[in-house]
Amino acid sequence: MASLRKATGLATALKPRPSLAQPCLLLSAAASPASHVRWFGVDKHEMRTGRRRGGRRRRGGMATTLGAFFLTGAGLYAYTSYTTNDSASAQAKAKPKTKTKDGLEEGQYSLVIPKAEIEFEPTVTPQGPDGDIRDALSPQHRQIKHSVEHPGVYAWGSNAGRVVAPDSADANIREPRRIKFFDGQVLRDLKLDQDVGVAVTEGGDVVQWGIGFWGQDAVPSAPIWAKLVKDSKAAKAAPPTVSLEPAVTLKGKKIVKVALSNDRVIALGSNGTVYSIPMSMKDLNIKATPISSTSSSSSSSSSSWLWSSAPATDLASSGIRTVMTPTGLGWGERVVDIRSGQEHCLMMTSKGRVFAAVASFSSFPARGQLGVPGLTWETRSKDKPLDAAYEVPGLKGVTAAQIATGDYHSLVLARHHNSGGADSTGLYSFGDNSTGQLCVPASLGMQYTASPIEVPVQKLYEPVSDGTPLGNNNVALQRQDRPATRVTSIAAGGATSFFTVDVIPKAFPQKVLADTWSCGSGIYGTLGTGKWVHISTAGPSKIRALSGLAEYSEAAQAVVPIRLAHIEAGATHAMAVLQNATHMAASRKKARSDDTNWGSDTLWWGGNEYYQLGTGKRSNQSEPVHIAPLDAVTVTGPAAKNQLALEPLAAKAPVQQAGVTTNLDLTRERLSLTPKTSVRLADGHKVNMEQRATCGRYVSGVYSGV
Repeated sequence: MASLRKATGLATALKPRPSLAQPCLLLSAAASPASHVRWFGVDKHEMRTGRRRGGRRRRGGMATTLGAFFLTGAGLYAYTSYTTNDSASAQAKAKPKTKTKDGLEEGQYSLVIPKAEIEFEPTVTPQGPDGDIRDALSPQHRQIKHSVEHPGVYAWGSNAGRVVAPDSADANIREPRRIKFFDGQVLRDLKLDQDVGVAVTEGGDVVQWGIGFWGQDAVPSAPIWAKLVKDSKAAKAAPPTVSLEPAVTLKGKKIVKVALSNDRVIALGSNGTVYSIPMSMKDLNIKATPISSTSSSSSSSSSSWLWSSAPATDLASSGIRTVMTPTGLGWGERVVDIRSGQEHCLMMTSKGRVFAAVASFSSFPARGQLGVPGLTWETRSKDKPLDAAYEVPGLKGVTAAQIATGDYHSLVLARHHNSGGADSTGLYSFGDNSTGQLCVPASLGMQYTASPIEVPVQKLYEPVSDGTPLGNNNVALQRQDRPATRVTSIAAGGATSFFTVDVIPKAFPQKVLADTWSCGSGIYGTLGTGKWVHISTAGPSKIRALSGLAEYSEAAQAVVPIRLAHIEAGATHAMAVLQNATHMAASRKKARSDDTNWGSDTLWWGGNEYYQLGTGKRSNQSEPVHIAPLDAVTVTGPAAKNQLALEPLAAKAPVQQAGVTTNLDLTRERLSLTPKTSVRLADGHKVNMEQRATCGRYVSGVYSGV
């Protein structure tokens, strides 16, 4: 019985047991293993009523006998199946197993799990001679540290006028390059053009260089003269004796700012005097004397002029005029800002008055950019000098806060003082409007205007009755309440204008939005909107990449808008400096060893036909983009894989391996400008220095400013 129970148990485990509702399985011991299975139907009614067990007592013996017979047959069948399976298993074990080429038996499958490749982060090692590990942790910290230790001027773009690289014969400079003359110097101002460069030293002296200043026949040096001249005989000849080093053209006047026109340099003194200097050394009718690149300040008196070793030169004979300073100024009123286009310039006084004057002796302004209706070459006053200043009549009674000029148009940002309320702003424009640069739609009926017009900035945010804003370039508002707007800054260059606006919703006055708008010519992508628009026929367009930016302020414990600290516009390209949070505490002696500095982010866009954007490529950019740091080098080959941080050009030359250039991660390795900080120069004196950017005609630059 034990073996029977064992066999029965095995059979139950190997085969499913039929349920009571299923047909019964009848096994015959005499049947063969292949034909012993037979099915007999059972009436369900009999199972429910128990009639199969017998309705009477006298039939119970027969049922018991049949049950025992059935159990015996089932046990014998199970035992036979069990022994048969055991023999088959033994034969299968004795039979040699065939394996596949992967080492698996037939009918088997394997799950292949690839081995994990562990990649360790590169070891952060200190960089530089002082072994500061922060140089490797933060590219921005390295940039700021290098700018503080090595102040100077970087330039890139068109080198046709030998402005970007006076000692190079290259037509274009693709990436930022230092001008050796200004190494270790800080400047008050810097203006670059394709043909001339003008800088104001720390002491207030004006320095000029470039083909526009030296003359078209000037060349940098004998080796470059040989490269420029194709004829070998001419190359062996002695080059012209003109010194192409930057030269001081105005000294001792404590100049604080300069502006460039077609052929003149407009300079503003610290006392409010405005000077007009010829751009060409030939027009100066003197011989400019180069200065040492190590001198950054002037010790001469304010009444001295340095042109040569000769005594001071008379103003009339030297071509310099000082009568550009406006007349009729009030007590204590002086000029505090100047801006210049190709033919005109604007001057703003300390009391907010705006004056305009002719800034070029080669052509008279004829597109209304002076803001004086009826003033032409024929109607000008013969009793006044050609470059006499005129107050803009349409802006009398308006307090100007900022001025800007393009090639042939002008912008003025005014402040309106409201009694009992917050001050409001007004944006005024006049001059050329052929491409819509006056912030109003360009049309044949309004090619230019000499009368200042107020730009309806409020309409850019004014919804109509159905809640949708006017035009396609406006901001969608969640409510129909008219928000308060305030123009915060303006900029202009070429045939393009820019202005920034603070938007204060009435429903949520604490949630201020900062937007940036542009108008004018966008054929080179100068509008920054992502579109290549020839003219602005629909009015200003919003630069979405520079609008609605925000960051969390730890000081305010809230999200604050990121405004633009500065917009610099050239002839066909522009750049913006963000007013994001900066950090300079890591430069202190008590700072933590892992504390790093970071500066202001910059974005560049527009024309790039002369590599003036600094991207290293020649394609124009219709949207703002980041560029690489000033002293970054491109590492190629196997060294680029383990390169954690790029090194300055002065410390390491580019590695040329494998011939494959590694693209920089501009989210980490991008140009940022150093905010204002105290710096000790090589001669020992301290100055408050910051890095500034400038955009000119097909050239760009970054300098250490004070």
